Amino acid sequence: MRRTRVLATALTAVSLVLALGACSSGSDDAAGAGGSATGGSDLGLVTGGTLTVATEGTYRPFSYHEDGSGTLVGYDVEVAQAVGAKLGLKVAFEETQWDAIFAGLDAGRFDTIANQVSITDERKAKYLFSAPYTTSHGVVIVKDGDTSITSFADLQGKTTAQSLTSNWYQLAQESGAKVEPVEGWAQAVALLEQGRIDATINDSLTYLDYVKEHGPSGLAVAATTDDSSQSAFVVGKKRQALATAIDGALADLAADGTLAALSEKYFGEDVSK
Repeated sequence: MRRTRVLATALTAVSLVLALGACSSGSDDAAGAGGSATGGSDLGLVTGGTLTVATEGTYRPFSYHEDGSGTLVGYDVEVAQAVGAKLGLKVAFEETQWDAIFAGLDAGRFDTIANQVSITDERKAKYLFSAPYTTSHGVVIVKDGDTSITSFADLQGKTTAQSLTSNWYQLAQESGAKVEPVEGWAQAVALLEQGRIDATINDSLTYLDYVKEHGPSGLAVAATTDDSSQSAFVVGKKRQALATAIDGALADLAADGTLAALSEKYFGEDVSK
């Protein structure tokens, strides 16, 4: 998983958007972008009437291409489309590699990023974030029925499988585990199913997606981190009007059950809060 919070009400967002429509085009939000949302409100969009969203397109189940059809689908994709519908905007996706995605936002190639961008203090210093639409935790996964591990402390002396470049590798080491290096989740699960390791640590969303995709997996969550990671839409520092409008749309989507329904569709439970 790549990773204060102020939820604006829909009424507040609409009022602000209408007020911006009366402002001059020389405001920070309009500077350099020139686009306008439908209804005459000026959100400084890259293309008038369209919310241009950056996403990887290779990050299942958040943003990926459906087998066979090639259609871009995923949790983040559908959340972005729902936000655009609430704002009365078309949504256009710009598929961009993760390493270049923030540079593209800085350059004004798109309006926002929807790609499970975690809210961090470092990123908040440079960008504006919407209210979160995903919350996740780190989890210890074991074979179903294994009662020898019920906490992170129980990993002391046990063997886990982790990608060496992930933050889960560091957490496993801090918990006293012996770490078997793997390339990713699929290899870790295979080793766990074969009984060659005792556990693996990963993001709860990764585990939920696996269970949703494969059904009863013979695996179980043994422990969960206290700290959570929250992901949100990110926009440039001068795009407060857009961030507030997205907040209002997300508040509506939470209230009408859309976020919960999309969560259930992709993960089997509500991960939006």
